[in-house]
Amino acid sequence: MAQTTPQPIPQQTARQTTPRDPVNSANTANIAAPASPVNAAPRNASAPCAWAARAADAALIAALTAGASVAGTLLGGRPVFKLFGALIIALVIGFALQIPLGAWYGHGGAAHRTAVRTSAGFISNKFLRLGIILLGFKLNLQQLFAAGVKTIALAACIVAVTITITYRVARRLGVEPHLAILTAGGTGICGAAAVMGISGSMPLDEGAASPEDAEKWHEDEAMAVAIVAIMGTLFALGELALRPVLGLTDVQFGTMGGASLHEIAHAVAVGGAAGDAGMNAAIIMKLSRVLMLAPAAIIIGAWWARSPHGAATGGSKHVPIPWFMLGFVLASIAGTYIPAVQAATAMLVTIAYLVLGMAMAALGTNVDFKAIARRGRTAFLASLLVSVLLACLAFAAAKLLF
Repeated sequence: MAQTTPQPIPQQTARQTTPRDPVNSANTANIAAPASPVNAAPRNASAPCAWAARAADAALIAALTAGASVAGTLLGGRPVFKLFGALIIALVIGFALQIPLGAWYGHGGAAHRTAVRTSAGFISNKFLRLGIILLGFKLNLQQLFAAGVKTIALAACIVAVTITITYRVARRLGVEPHLAILTAGGTGICGAAAVMGISGSMPLDEGAASPEDAEKWHEDEAMAVAIVAIMGTLFALGELALRPVLGLTDVQFGTMGGASLHEIAHAVAVGGAAGDAGMNAAIIMKLSRVLMLAPAAIIIGAWWARSPHGAATGGSKHVPIPWFMLGFVLASIAGTYIPAVQAATAMLVTIAYLVLGMAMAALGTNVDFKAIARRGRTAFLASLLVSVLLACLAFAAAKLLF
């Protein structure tokens, strides 16, 4: 019984705890150290650096998109590029900007990539709305009303039928709802501006949506713009080639171009081939379709908000009010009836296209070409099929009514 002595255990414990106390004290001191003002200073000093980096990235995107917009405007006035228009050229330049921006990402890492994409998203969203408001000054309501109820009624029918059929065909081909309705709007109304205007009336709650859904949402916008740009160019060339065998007068040919083609630039290019009478007819018919942008955006926005598709993308069940469309209408009224505004219309429209060009270029910088190739083929086919139908309807209407 004398062998069971407990003394060695407390001695070992004492030997173990003796060296631990200084270490624990040192660790405690190290943990408390960051709370001191001296150690906290570098962390606070890094905040201005981060803000400066973000500001530099935002300034870079603003400068690049502004340059792309100016280049698009200048090139859009050239004979070869008139068929495409300034907005489409700015979008293509935005595509090309992905190459230097890719190198910038590699230099700055994920922080640069996030800041650049955020800045591009801001420009493509906010500048788009400003540009569409300013584009309203292009619509002279007196000129459109002077063309008669016949022209406006035909434009309304074309827009309604084209959007409905394109959406139905696209959905039958398996195109997702958001891309389908954007393609339908761009095909039926006025190309890129219609795509972005309708998209603005169907807001995505990016706070509730996943980053993947938000990226996909913007890819749909770029895909729809690219589809209607390519389609409009193909059909403009086709109508110019078929003009000798169509048997239409100059006014009828211009009316057909304005009723069937997608971008204003396409209609102007085709109508111009028939002289002043053809160009005037094309512009009046095309602007009558542009006039439908505001009501179409409001109706589509209300339908989307109440549909299962709107709920699935984090949208509100409340009908959205696209206030920028109200600005578009007010700008049209001001440009028509206020003399001081009429005198500045040309300048305001130029600014509108510059701002829209920046939005299109910013959109192009965020496009995923692999996604477009993978998801855009069936939407392209739907637009192609309906564009053939649209050209036939426009030919018949021009022949019978004008």
